[in-house]
Amino acid sequence: MTYSIPNLLTFLRILIIPLLVFVYYFPPNVIGMRLAALLFAIAALTDWLDGYLARKLNQTSKLGAFLDPIADKLIVVTVLVMIADEFGKLSILIPALIIIGREIAVSGLREWMSELGYSGSVSVSMLGKIKTTAQMASLFLLLYRYPILGIPTFDIGVWLLYLAAALTLWSMLLYFRRAIQVFGN
Repeated sequence: MTYSIPNLLTFLRILIIPLLVFVYYFPPNVIGMRLAALLFAIAALTDWLDGYLARKLNQTSKLGAFLDPIADKLIVVTVLVMIADEFGKLSILIPALIIIGREIAVSGLREWMSELGYSGSVSVSMLGKIKTTAQMASLFLLLYRYPILGIPTFDIGVWLLYLAAALTLWSMLLYFRRAIQVFGN
């Protein structure tokens, strides 16, 4: 199942990353930023679609289970770094670092728990899905940045980034609490 539709969508998401960086930076202009936002939106949709299709078409695979979270983290971290680089403000850097730090910590926790045979105790929760939705919406709006019909997309993006950072911390604490409960038994 290496060449299944879900896995191909995951590979597409990874391949979008250098293109997204290129259009965002060369040359930096309104069209490039909007195109970067569009590419990010496509990547976010493929994240949802590959999981849906893997379940619907019964095409789940070990490769997909391995690559999907890596692809997600690669694109999110890339966009967070790009945005933090461009704005150079603590108001963007702090939530970006919280999100990146959480991703590293929870990935390590999942890996460790899996090696010990307890992978189910740190599986993705509904809170994680809500966090991901806020995070993806935030990053899209921060990439797009320009008002749409007078709506301040950048300001909403910053607000959603803080919401995503708060949900990130909350979900990380829940994951670590579950891990502690497993070892408390």
